[in-house]
Amino acid sequence: MSEQGAYKKIFGRPESLKDQATHYCPGCGHSIAHRLVAECLDELGLRERTIGVPPVGCAVLAYNYFNFDMIEAPHGRALAVATGIKRVRPDKFVLTYQGDGDLAAIGTAETIHAANRGELISTVFINNAIYGMTGGQMAPTTLLGQDATTTPGGRDKKLHGRPIDISRMLAVCEGVVYIERCALSSLKQIRQARKAILKSFQCQLDGLGFSLVELLSPCPTNWKLSPEEAWGWVNEVMVKTYPLGVIKDTTGYGEKR
Repeated sequence: MSEQGAYKKIFGRPESLKDQATHYCPGCGHSIAHRLVAECLDELGLRERTIGVPPVGCAVLAYNYFNFDMIEAPHGRALAVATGIKRVRPDKFVLTYQGDGDLAAIGTAETIHAANRGELISTVFINNAIYGMTGGQMAPTTLLGQDATTTPGGRDKKLHGRPIDISRMLAVCEGVVYIERCALSSLKQIRQARKAILKSFQCQLDGLGFSLVELLSPCPTNWKLSPEEAWGWVNEVMVKTYPLGVIKDTTGYGEKR
């Protein structure tokens, strides 16, 4: 408390996030990811310059929550739309916010080619290992043995193939300068995710190339788990297939970011 007896505000809603309750399920990681994106944009003073591109998926209504310009893309085409925006308006800060079914399935081609070209775009990739919005079908990222509505006996590598680690696939592209995989299932991991998103945004500001932050995100509804159980499943099971950490970093930033 100050000498005048008034309290000092030390925590509040980011300017880049609207004051509105979300439609996401209890325990879902999207709301956490939204806040992290908004905080990073505010810290870098980017809100007025930003154009976000969400495609079809659980985040299809992201424009209801983010307080900056948004352009909706068809399913899988976010990076194609974002490329067009950035080429026409290079002065704008352009980000895509995509799920695994979008980025790693129907949008695989757009993702790989935008990354390979080194487009100056920052991508936030939500990996919950399942199709969330459409009812829980198997996604490219679904783990071996994981139940889904289309794999009721669990994903079988002989029938369905192995999970795709899209972040490691993209890391071989020369146009990619930074990829890090984080999680949204503990406070420590959330703090690291914020640092990674901030670094990805800085890559675009410095004109280095394409960057992506993958976020392992709980989906309690489609995993048929409680929110607490879903957080534990990320930490105990999901990370074995998708280990956390920096996958590629040619930024030269070191520890200063």
